[in-house]
Amino acid sequence: MDNITQIPASFIEQNTHFPSLINVLKAAFSDQDTMVPMRHHHDFPNPEVKEDSTLLLMPAWKPGKQAGVKIATVSPKNGLFNLPAIQGTYIYLDALKGGILGLLEAKSLTVKRTAAASALASQYLSRENSSSLLMIGTGALSPNLILAHASVRPLKTVYIWGRDYSKAMSICEKLKNVPFHIQPIKAIEDKITEVDIISSATLSKTPLVLGKYLQPGQHVDLVGAYKVDMREADDETVKKAEVYLDTYQGGLKESGDIVIPLKSGVLKETDIKADLFELTSQKKHGRKNDEEITMFKSVGHALEDLAAATYYYNMFQNKQ
Repeated sequence: MDNITQIPASFIEQNTHFPSLINVLKAAFSDQDTMVPMRHHHDFPNPEVKEDSTLLLMPAWKPGKQAGVKIATVSPKNGLFNLPAIQGTYIYLDALKGGILGLLEAKSLTVKRTAAASALASQYLSRENSSSLLMIGTGALSPNLILAHASVRPLKTVYIWGRDYSKAMSICEKLKNVPFHIQPIKAIEDKITEVDIISSATLSKTPLVLGKYLQPGQHVDLVGAYKVDMREADDETVKKAEVYLDTYQGGLKESGDIVIPLKSGVLKETDIKADLFELTSQKKHGRKNDEEITMFKSVGHALEDLAAATYYYNMFQNKQ
């Protein structure tokens, strides 16, 4: 155990270059040589806060090369304790011998790879000249999604909405040195009709992105709502948009944004245009013109964790 490399959140935060991380994920999806079983997803009660927590186990391996498993918990009420909703550890393994090579702080790993996956999708689905973004949500993902999207599109203006306006203001202050204008807003409908990209990362159980506001050419990036009873976009959004997933494996089963409209008949599996495996390998294509509305639903995938863990592990080793 003495030789296990420990990679803290501070290293991940200070050494993320989104264009590089996005390319790492692109290569992992397009190579299609990572084996990923369905993740374990277990809810357990927390009577004290009257809200379930979720335990996620996400293994993946490239035979003879890399392997790992993320152990994470999602506790939606952690704001009561001034703690992040997502906590956990990534165990990075020697795929050949089975030993533990490293332990990585999983919250930072997760938010970085999640933001990078959304930006990767945006390369295929948003308009190349997209210059404005509405960020819905003020959690740990919010600043990372903004920076990741800005690394692939020429953003000039970003708006942030959250239920707590002061948190939106805090993110603006945190990102005050970015080379684009950023400001908090008090109502989603104030700006949703104007922006090129709408990114949402919340634990909402009722839709926040309403299709009646969507305009031709917009791209909708849905990152939250990780359970079947959560939802960030309504039926009208699904009807108006060309729908894409990070993976069929998780996307069709785990999020209310897809599961609910599938059950009601608003969406059919055949309506879903592609996932990231198909987009990155060019088996299918993304946006076809500047008028269509695109929607990307991300639920997360262990391939992303393994690719990102390898990225940070190798970087950490090289800096020693």
